[in-house]
Formats: sequence, C-alpha cells, structure tokens
Amino acid sequence: MNVQMAYLLGMITGNGEIKRGNSTTRVSIAIPHKNQKTYNDRDVKIYVRASITDIKQILEPLVGTLLQHTQRNSETTLYFEKSNEDYLIREIIRFIAGSVSHEDTRINPYFFSCSRDEKVYFLRGLSDVTGYIRESNYFFKKQIHRVYIEVPHNWFLVIDICNLLKSIDIPVQNIDWAHPNMRDGYLTKYNQGYHTFWKKEHQIKIYANEFLPVGFGIIHKRDALNALSEDLVNYYASEGKNVIDKTHKFYWDSNRISNKVKPHHPGESDSFIPEEIRGMHFNRWTEIADKLGYKE
Repeated sequence: MNVQMAYLLGMITGNGEIKRGNSTTRVSIAIPHKNQKTYNDRDVKIYVRASITDIKQILEPLVGTLLQHTQRNSETTLYFEKSNEDYLIREIIRFIAGSVSHEDTRINPYFFSCSRDEKVYFLRGLSDVTGYIRESNYFFKKQIHRVYIEVPHNWFLVIDICNLLKSIDIPVQNIDWAHPNMRDGYLTKYNQGYHTFWKKEHQIKIYANEFLPVGFGIIHKRDALNALSEDLVNYYASEGKNVIDKTHKFYWDSNRISNKVKPHHPGESDSFIPEEIRGMHFNRWTEIADKLGYKE
C-alpha cells in the first residue's frame, strides 16, 4: 500500500459511503463545514475548494479517473464511480470489510501493523472529514486548545481511532461519549423532559500540539492547528512549564482519579449502547474506554 491509498481509506472510514450497483460502485466522501467561518474569520467554503484541488492531485492518479465534487453550505462531497471489477474498488471493499458507510465500519487490522507513514496518512484522511480545531475547543484555559474528532454512533470506531493514535504515541485527552452517564451525568436534561438528549456524536479530544504529527490536509484546518498549537505551547512557556509534561499523558499514566459518583440514569440500558456495556453504570469516560478496549 502507498500513502495515497492510506489517505483515501482514512477518508472513507471517517465519512464515506459505498453504493454498489449491478455493474459499478460509487464512492462518496463528505467533508462537513462545521462552521461557516474559519478560526480567523474567513469563508470555509473557499478554503475547502482550495483544498479539493490539493486532494484531487493526491488521489486522482490513484483512482485513475477524475474526482467529482458538489458543495453546499453544510458540506462538500467528493465522489467517483468505477466498475465493480476494478482493482481499486475491490481493494476498497476488502479493506472496509463490506461496510457501506462510516456508521458501521472499523479500521482494518492492517493499519495497526503497517508503517508509521501509512498510519499518519490514514489518520490524516480520517481527520480531514471528522476532525475540527477551533478556539472554542479548549480545556479550562482558553489557550489550551484541542482537536476534536467526531464519530456519530460508531462506538468501536472510536476505540480503533484511539488505539491507532496510541500506536504512534499520540495520547487522547478525553472521550466525550454519547452515553447518558457522560452527556447527562446528573440527569439535568432528563428531568427537563429531554430523555434522549445524550444521543449525540462521540468526541475524541486531543491536545492541539500532540496532534501535529498527524495534521490536516484541509488548508484552513491545517492553518488553525499550527496557529493554535503555537498558542498552547507559548502559554505553557509563559507559565514556566514544559508543555510535554502537561499534554503528553495517557489516562492510565495519571494518578488523578475523580471521586465523583453519578446517579443512575434510565438510559443506561438503551439499545443505542453496545451490548458490551449496556446496562452498566459509569462515573468516568475512562471506564467506558477501558471496557471497550482503549487501554494500556
């Protein structure tokens, strides 16, 4: 495999859709516009259009045909269509194990044993279509910026992403699980009548400077990551602290454990939650991560 294929498979895994016809297969990849403006108040659509040119230059030689795209206010969609018997199509189907969309796909085991470059390009492709870096994504202090990778519904893809990041020594700072104990831990919304408020996307949170080895291919995300990472590093330097000591931590290396005990939530047995943890109660995000397989 080359890094171009790894990047394409990352995009498909993150936000792709496969439509199989009688003789052809259509591969579509959505690039959402979470905000209409970039972190420095410029039009996201213009930046994405510029990035599409770069992406096409990377992928068209691999795909062997022109990539088409459509653009709306909320997202840009890249797509191509080829014969079911085409080698690239057969390889894509093999690597995604027959999944038809990002909601039921897993990261192929190949990527946990391949080269570091392939892992990085896979994660960059995935992050280009699922990742966000904004000034509002901070941790307590406004200078402590984070990247968010958002995964709707797919619990085990979250674990796969975290473990692939771990394999290249990038720690996850937090996972905001779409679980009632996490999203409505004290039943505030439930008691207001919003019983399914917690059913949202999962959010994987990574300190901005830790995410630099992966980075983004989308121009406005790459620019924001570079600027906000520098802001984070400078903040810790101004405090006389070593940034690596503060950000390069896996949760199992920390001695700090919250003693907060959350009340039982009626949604803990909801069918939205995978069987492996359905009916269980959790006080911390790390407990869910450990049960599902993100651990030392």
